[in-house]
Amino acid sequence: MIPLHELLSRIHWDPEFGRGEFRLGYLDKVRHELVYVALKEVHHDPDSHFCFDVTDDAGVVHSVPYHRVKEVWKDGTLIWRREH
Repeated sequence: MIPLHELLSRIHWDPEFGRGEFRLGYLDKVRHELVYVALKEVHHDPDSHFCFDVTDDAGVVHSVPYHRVKEVWKDGTLIWRREH
């Protein structure tokens, strides 16, 4: 399995691979379940290598550490999973 940061970099920089709808599944510590968000809705500061921001339906911004990302989906197909 490749590291998550390498996969996200490939999605961003490889025009052929980066086509499609990508979704991240991250562990929500409050709800104790995976929450899925479209990659295009993820906001990340280029200077931050530890987390990204997501805005929920109520307009609240949440910072999510990359280590809580457990799955990446492309066009409805699971392409990456972290078991631990």
